[in-house]
Amino acid sequence: MKTDTIFYSLFQEFPSFFFELIDRPPDEAATYEFTSREIKQLAFRIDGLFLPNTETPDTPFYLAEVQFQPDPDLYDRIFGELFLYLRQYKPLNPWRVVVIYPNRTVNPTAQSLFGRTINRTSAVN
Repeated sequence: MKTDTIFYSLFQEFPSFFFELIDRPPDEAATYEFTSREIKQLAFRIDGLFLPNTETPDTPFYLAEVQFQPDPDLYDRIFGELFLYLRQYKPLNPWRVVVIYPNRTVNPTAQSLFGRTINRTSAVN
């Protein structure tokens, strides 16, 4: 689209415009580098989806992930899978993500990027 090129050029030349648009101090632009990057798409396989079998729009669907080994990139991968699913299938229902761990030590600790995480971990015997 032509507007992408226009805005890219504007932000490249005048990065403070972006910060003014989002109601932030324009001088904040000095602490950022503006760039554009290509994102390569990986193939993802979701462990499990629980999709409502009714047409009730307020019934959530669940993305289930079973994780029995430590994976520091777990939340990055889950949200990548989720947002790719949302883009491709465009479900009308709200969503929930459930991660099943064997114990608390498998749960990665770097969760601040994705908001609040509820730790309700049960050991599977």
